[in-house]
Amino acid sequence: MELNPKTYEPCAELTEFVKRYWTLDGEKENIPLKNTIVPDGTMKLIFHYGDTYKHHSREGDITILPKCFLIGQLTKPYVIEPVGVTGSFVVQFKPNGFLPFTSIPIKEMENTAVPLDVLFGEEGNILGSLILNANSTFERIQIIEAFLLKQLANKTMIDTIVNTTVETIFNANGQFSVNEFSKTNNINRRQLARKFSSAIGLSPKQLAKTIRIQATLKVLLNEDITSLTDLAYENEYFDQAHFIKEFKEFTGLTPKEFFGDDLKMSLIFDKN
Repeated sequence: MELNPKTYEPCAELTEFVKRYWTLDGEKENIPLKNTIVPDGTMKLIFHYGDTYKHHSREGDITILPKCFLIGQLTKPYVIEPVGVTGSFVVQFKPNGFLPFTSIPIKEMENTAVPLDVLFGEEGNILGSLILNANSTFERIQIIEAFLLKQLANKTMIDTIVNTTVETIFNANGQFSVNEFSKTNNINRRQLARKFSSAIGLSPKQLAKTIRIQATLKVLLNEDITSLTDLAYENEYFDQAHFIKEFKEFTGLTPKEFFGDDLKMSLIFDKN
């Protein structure tokens, strides 16, 4: 059985930064033993008002995740396992949306669960306990929005060229050439990469790869695919070997394993 998240829109003042909120509720027996979070180019604040999760590293280490934390930009699959009954409230930021809320460089949080007190000091602890003790999703959204709007009062504005690049990458489903974009917009390629890295924590090329694999997963999920080769070419991978390599880099599985009958984990990716 799938855990279906319920999603909610942010208020108008936060739409530039927050993509959406979502909640996830379910019993332990309804969830595969392990879940793989596939990189999607966004950072998320996660509040577990239910039981927490374990994280399985590639090296085989297991750590218990905090109740409240930020998950930085992922560049590789992130494997988690529920400890008990899931109850989670998630704030999903736009790819460049978390920048105004942090004094820690975005790049330093890559593939990492950062506790709220590290991010926001004592205010982070207070935020966490308010959200965990709230009685409804509506109340949680009110708490987080009040907190974010207060933080924004002293924000640094997001660079326009970064915004434009992100929009271009999303609109093209990741079919994106940094060279062409730099020429068209008359911006130095290195300068763009620097701005991108500080605002998003990924290079334009990394974000494009991430969005392309997300688009490919959606097709795999929603359409009847007869040939992986066709899928690879449709999504403009050079050849099937290149497609398999990137698929595994982001999901930890080959496409064949993804289609196998005995899939022991579910992939969590951006289905909407």
